[in-house]
Amino acid sequence: MATITRTSAARAHANGIELCWDSFGDVDAPPMLLIMGLAAQMIAWPDAFCERIAERGFRVIRFDNRDIGLSTRFDAAGVPNIGAALAAAMQGKPVDAPYRLSDMAADAFGLLDALRIGRVHVVGASMGGAIAQTMAIERPERLLTLTSIMATTGEPGLPPPTQEAMGVLLKAPATTLDGCIESYAQTWKVLRAGSFPDDEALDRERAEQVFARGLNPPGVARQLAAVLASGSRKAALRSVRVPTLVLHGDADPLVPLACGVDTAESVPGARLVVLRGMGHALPISCWPRLVDEIARHAA
Repeated sequence: MATITRTSAARAHANGIELCWDSFGDVDAPPMLLIMGLAAQMIAWPDAFCERIAERGFRVIRFDNRDIGLSTRFDAAGVPNIGAALAAAMQGKPVDAPYRLSDMAADAFGLLDALRIGRVHVVGASMGGAIAQTMAIERPERLLTLTSIMATTGEPGLPPPTQEAMGVLLKAPATTLDGCIESYAQTWKVLRAGSFPDDEALDRERAEQVFARGLNPPGVARQLAAVLASGSRKAALRSVRVPTLVLHGDADPLVPLACGVDTAESVPGARLVVLRGMGHALPISCWPRLVDEIARHAA
């Protein structure tokens, strides 16, 4: 296997804030931006996963979204009332939130500006998929391709998470290392929706890395409020002409497969690939298929 060049983590000024980022692969290769989901730091795109995509001829860039990891935190905005936000969203009422997915999309464009990247392949998972969709809606000229993984259009009436997955989403956050390790394993046992020994063996190490970079429970609440406040993208996605790939697991307990089907049906010409046995996670056993689909779509 060829040695993949990678940069150390750095901070970039983007959209008036600072984002922590790093990259894998040749700096002159076609750029691919990976956007992670709710409560997830950039390391939720594992190094080895990023290296596999870089081996296919891309410069892979990942970053911490605002309010997570080592990027700017919005502590002055306070902690939103998630119960009230969920109730308002379910009733179709406006949701009070300190920022929206459009702001997070603007962060991503700001990072590209800071890195002097014009057009880019964008890959987003879960909330990151919603941010990627928003980028394609708002500034399609900046996207070469869009890959939306285990994401939804946000359209009301789609199947909700399972009760167990919703419980994981709303449970009290861990504040200690031991608590973080235990919570991490419990969370991913639910979200993976099956037995994945290779990943389970890494849960402790991954939780330690997350804890070392810093937890920010109020930031997670603000991110969730942003998702709820942003509403449906379904109608706007009908105007998207960016070549689009939708990847979704058929065992997803948090964003059920119907949400991925809806995404693919909403974007003209989008291609849907269903991964059998995959839940709301990127398990190691699915990497060969995921990497191949992402790389072939971008190529």
